[in-house]
Amino acid sequence: MAQPCKTLHVHPEKVELARKKLVENNPLRLAEFFRLLAGETRISILLALSESELCVCDLSEVLNMSISAVSHQLRQLKQGRLVKSRRDGKEVYYSLEIEHLKPILLQTLEHLQEEDFW
Repeated sequence: MAQPCKTLHVHPEKVELARKKLVENNPLRLAEFFRLLAGETRISILLALSESELCVCDLSEVLNMSISAVSHQLRQLKQGRLVKSRRDGKEVYYSLEIEHLKPILLQTLEHLQEEDFW
């Protein structure tokens, strides 16, 4: 547990830098991004799509879930601009909207697999 300061002494320069960082980076937007990543199904979809473009039927099979349930999660990921779709005839294929999402997922998995993390 963090220990409180022994004496009350605010460091104005550090406080100002921290406040500036908050204003510049919109923590609410960042929280919304992580909220999208918080669901196991959405993470599973993103991991599957990090390997290749897939249709909803493929994703349904991979996740062992109904097409309706997968579609609902895909809709949320599309609204959050993490997933994009493209139509090829009657088929709709999904892929990652932002390619740098793949390294974020993989680095997080590596971090979690470290022996002493949990």
